[in-house]
Amino acid sequence: MNLRELSDLLGLSQTTVSRALNGFPEVSRKTRERVAQAALAHGYHPNRAAMGLATGRAGAIGIVYVGGSQFGPHTSEFLGGLSQRLKLDEIDILISTVESEEAEIAAYRRLAASKRVDAIVLHSPTLNDHRITLLQSLGMPFVLHGRTVQTHSYAFMDIDNFGAIRKATSYLLDLGHQRIGFVNGFKGRTFAEHRDQGYHAALHERGLQSDPNLFGNGEFTDEAGFRFMTNFLELPKPPTAVLAGSMMSALGAMRAVRSKGLLLGRDISLIAHDDVFPYINAENMVPTVSTTRSSIGAAGTHIGDMIVDLLGGKPPKDLQVLWPVDLVVRGSTGPIART
Repeated sequence: MNLRELSDLLGLSQTTVSRALNGFPEVSRKTRERVAQAALAHGYHPNRAAMGLATGRAGAIGIVYVGGSQFGPHTSEFLGGLSQRLKLDEIDILISTVESEEAEIAAYRRLAASKRVDAIVLHSPTLNDHRITLLQSLGMPFVLHGRTVQTHSYAFMDIDNFGAIRKATSYLLDLGHQRIGFVNGFKGRTFAEHRDQGYHAALHERGLQSDPNLFGNGEFTDEAGFRFMTNFLELPKPPTAVLAGSMMSALGAMRAVRSKGLLLGRDISLIAHDDVFPYINAENMVPTVSTTRSSIGAAGTHIGDMIVDLLGGKPPKDLQVLWPVDLVVRGSTGPIART
């Protein structure tokens, strides 16, 4: 199918179809999506070289990952949602892997200079992230998955990590738990710091102090969850409940609980942050697992929408999204066991 045939099929001018496929802001999102879906359904593939000459765009966005450890289930879910959305506008994803933060900075400079991508998806931010200043100085459009302490000058999509963990901790306190373990992400990452603040805010509201022995910071893996939970349970005063920052670390924590002959939901309660993995369903576990529920795949899809809007001319300050997080109570939580 050529451009004229696609235009006739849609009842639109060739100019409108071309502009829609190239993401021009004067074409509405509804029309752009309609044209993109029709092009995909009927096998229309515009000439990339011609499009690049006409629009000055590469037709791709870039993501840089540091180290192989970042290619876990969270990454695959996010990329799945992002790619499904971007393919509607025939935007490709260029993934670079590097071994250090210095190499990551060099990669951004190289991508900007080569003009191989039209925008960057930035991820895993710290509270004061110098990469934002770098990309702005390079004139490279970007959307941040997460936030920093400065939020006024760039596009971002984040979930309410503070509110999610505050709500979960408060729920456990309502059940009578006061010694609550917490398996969190790496210190310095914004999401981990916000979750830490939410945990402490809930304790402070009840006049309680935290115990540093009940904290674990690191990667969200089964192995880390098992190790942290084992350490918690071997304390002279072990926790009666635990918060796991990911379903992956929750799996390890649950294994540690069972290895000690304890029953989850009766002897110890657990709430996990659930990124809605299709192959790990909290409702199908025994017992079912209480979660703070948020879909990382949906986050990828929404960031794809934001990328298209950003390239269409929407100001970054108008592309700032904070999603609330629901607490879903299931069988892994119960009142504190009385002895």
